[in-house]
Amino acid sequence: MKKIGILGSTGSIGTQTLDIVKAFPEELKVVALSAGTNVELMEKQIRQFNPELAVMGSLEAARDLRARVADLDVRVLGGMEGMLEMAVLPSMDIFVTAIVGMIGIRPTIAAIKAGKTIALANKETLVCAGHIIMPLAKEMGVSILPVDSEHSAIFQSLKNEPKDKIDKILLTASGGPFRGMTTEQLRDKTVADALKHPNWSMGQKITVDSASLVNKALEVMEARWLFDVSLDQIQVIIHPQSIIHSAVQFIDGGIIAQMGVPDMKLPIQYALFYPDRMPMEGNRVDFFKLASITFEKPDTDTFKGLALGLEAAKIGGSMPTVFNAANERANAMFIRKEIKFLQIGEIIEKCMNHHKVIANPTVEQILEVEKDIYDYIDSEV
Repeated sequence: MKKIGILGSTGSIGTQTLDIVKAFPEELKVVALSAGTNVELMEKQIRQFNPELAVMGSLEAARDLRARVADLDVRVLGGMEGMLEMAVLPSMDIFVTAIVGMIGIRPTIAAIKAGKTIALANKETLVCAGHIIMPLAKEMGVSILPVDSEHSAIFQSLKNEPKDKIDKILLTASGGPFRGMTTEQLRDKTVADALKHPNWSMGQKITVDSASLVNKALEVMEARWLFDVSLDQIQVIIHPQSIIHSAVQFIDGGIIAQMGVPDMKLPIQYALFYPDRMPMEGNRVDFFKLASITFEKPDTDTFKGLALGLEAAKIGGSMPTVFNAANERANAMFIRKEIKFLQIGEIIEKCMNHHKVIANPTVEQILEVEKDIYDYIDSEV
């Protein structure tokens, strides 16, 4: 039996991970859960899965939860200290990092140092600290198993192939709800418009990132570190049907792709059971109904989030942190209807122009850069 902890259990990836646990009660056991502020759902999860530890994002939320589950044998902690304690829990084998944001960096580092297998769904961990995370994982002999559908697809396509045989990674994107639109058409797009993703069911933040193509820029940065390739070896391809989740082209011209219906449970389950595969109920690709699949070049002139992200990746150092932090704040402002959709890219660009790059930032410097960018946006936008 594999014993798992989920950092971000009440979000989209976290709840789908728990669905998989329910499907395999003899093979998977939840020993720890962590969430931000959703005390009500966390209580339900504790009563259903009986973890030994539960962590809330704040001490206040932890107090509330502690009172609600006083009749149960579960330890309740709060804040970053609680997350760090969860990351090194002796009984945990796999640490699923399903939380959104740079808050996932420190717990992931702690879990790696404790020798835990990482099922990684938190993009920011590698976007901002890939230069720290990957060497540490190698040093500790820890596996980092990607949970993002694209990176899982690449991981599956690469199986047992040496790195020097890779020509390029073909990173697919649906194009989101605004695919093919002009800048003028995007000018007055609302939050409701941005959340109408054509293929995937995700949380609000990632869905808006998909609409702006910022999500794909973050995935390029993540792929660079996960698979130890150069940025020039990663090509973004718009694939509206989301059937090919990504592919690898090798030096002989051969391409291996991973295909399937758009469903996050597949990459989550693959990471939890790797190197094994387990049965999964649900839809299958019907090629006769599908009939055709298409591909397009991304429009980086209209969708500046992708262009800016690729620029940030090339600059390196602390610039990916600036890109990520600026987007996090702008994304939240857009969801709160404080700014227009196109202002997301404008804010990111202003922040990148404002920042003086740190070549090889420490974790502390990464978090300081994040705070500086938040302060800059609060004072200048």
